[in-house]
Amino acid sequence: MPIFTFDASHALGKVRAVDTRRVNIQVNSDEDLRKARVGQLVAISLPGAIEEWLIGIIDQVIKTPVLDEPSDPDFGSSEEMADASLQRESVLNTVRVTLVGTVGLIMVNKPHFSRSLVQVPEIDGACYILRDAQLQTFMNLLSTEGRTEHSLEMGCYTIDEKAAAFLDGNKLFQRHAALLGSTGSGKSWSVAAILEQAAKLPSANLIVFDLHGEYRELSYARHLRIPGPEELGKADASLLFLPYWLLNAEELQAMFIDRSEFSAHNQVMAFQDTVVAEKKRRLESLKKTDVLNAFTLDSPVPFSVENVITELKRMNEEMVPGSRGEKQGPFYGQFSRLLVRLYSKITDKRYGFLFQAPTPAHEYDAMAALTKSIMDYSVEKSQIKVVDFSDVPADILPVIVGLVARIIFQVQFWTDRTKRKPMALVCDEAHMYLPKKEGKNPVEQRAIENFEKIAKEGRKYGVALLIVSQRPSDVSTTILSQCNNIVSLRLTNGDDQSTVKKLMPESLEGLLDTLPILDIGEALVVGDAVLLPSRIRIHPPKEKPLSATIDFWNEWAKKPDTPDFAKAVENMRRQNRT
Repeated sequence: MPIFTFDASHALGKVRAVDTRRVNIQVNSDEDLRKARVGQLVAISLPGAIEEWLIGIIDQVIKTPVLDEPSDPDFGSSEEMADASLQRESVLNTVRVTLVGTVGLIMVNKPHFSRSLVQVPEIDGACYILRDAQLQTFMNLLSTEGRTEHSLEMGCYTIDEKAAAFLDGNKLFQRHAALLGSTGSGKSWSVAAILEQAAKLPSANLIVFDLHGEYRELSYARHLRIPGPEELGKADASLLFLPYWLLNAEELQAMFIDRSEFSAHNQVMAFQDTVVAEKKRRLESLKKTDVLNAFTLDSPVPFSVENVITELKRMNEEMVPGSRGEKQGPFYGQFSRLLVRLYSKITDKRYGFLFQAPTPAHEYDAMAALTKSIMDYSVEKSQIKVVDFSDVPADILPVIVGLVARIIFQVQFWTDRTKRKPMALVCDEAHMYLPKKEGKNPVEQRAIENFEKIAKEGRKYGVALLIVSQRPSDVSTTILSQCNNIVSLRLTNGDDQSTVKKLMPESLEGLLDTLPILDIGEALVVGDAVLLPSRIRIHPPKEKPLSATIDFWNEWAKKPDTPDFAKAVENMRRQNRT
């Protein structure tokens, strides 16, 4: 049985020019030209093949007037020649097509679609529009091939809403993915649509970095929260304290040491030596000889920051014997500003999740318990974990998000390969903590480097990234370039559009030009996870996230209701909204 059955109503024209991925079709009549629409699919016959077709997407439809020169040099006066030229004017109708794959018959005469292009069409090869029953045949083929045991249903194809659009769940996460779109384009519920389906898998393991609390009410997820000032001292399994000793040397230095100070090099040396001594003292007291033998400055070993401050203060005030009595020590007065920064940070309740964690968080086994709460997927509602970072101060947000990502990656790295299970990090609002490194301060650079390492090496150890951002032009180029799957919703900013176009094949320029005119919830999907670069209408999730979008005009139309400003000011003072 033939794959397609075309008649004269489907005919578009003949192949006029062939490039590696592009084909120009010459259309004979204006009536046939009106069949062509930008973004429409076409089928082109292959030479010598009865049931094998090249599939292409229409990029451009062109109608070009052509003036024929009179053949007789003695034709007549200039007025007569002009009249003749008007009479001899003809039209060249051209449709430009980008080839995207091949449809053919395999064993048992079963149709099969492949993204590979084994051949290119020959000149004068016939080109047909895919529409009506023929379009449904092709889209059903895509849906059938996409519907596998590892498929993820995203929605339906814009050109045929009866055909379900599937992504390959394996390929989507194996090589990282990016979900991009301007504010209000439907990013949050597109993420929720993916999470909703993943939650149904018994061993799924996705960790969402939620910066604004948008996903805090998803019923199928386990919710963890970096505690705010009002939650310090509470015993709650959902609170995720991150004690300061989890930070590595560079992260600690980025938080406490100002590199612009004249004595910065001495501060770094003394601070590192004191921290190392405290960590060694703790290991010796616990008789962890095997850890001591492989111990480094970055080893996540609990230590007392109070003891570090005491030692730095002693060195800062030290007086040593001199030839005429006591004199100032070698570091006298050089740590004054460092001590001020240390005091201010450890007493500031905004940083309480770091420096005012409960006593159990400073036990030697605390890191294992912390890791289990973040990475475990074996208990109820733990396939999806949402980590709420909304109470983390903006100045250290990159370090804290990077810290959580680094812990996850390192634990995954050191897990027995036979016991290792894959996981994905969903990085919402990625532009806020994964910006381009150029000109950024050391705090932001530390976070970026952690994620760049995951982007480059995570696939080997079963750690995937799903980058979600409304400003792709602000996200680290290194990280985005590692994303082999792009789901792009509407983008209105020129810089953002340019960034996405650089991530996609040049042959899809026509498709990418639709980025600013996509509808809400409509996306261009390109990459290894999709059979055909497609425009897809994403199905809304059953449980929508808490969008920050407010209907201004509707709210203004309601009767006035004055907020309690005094209460809001008091909430600000005590850092508590409840």
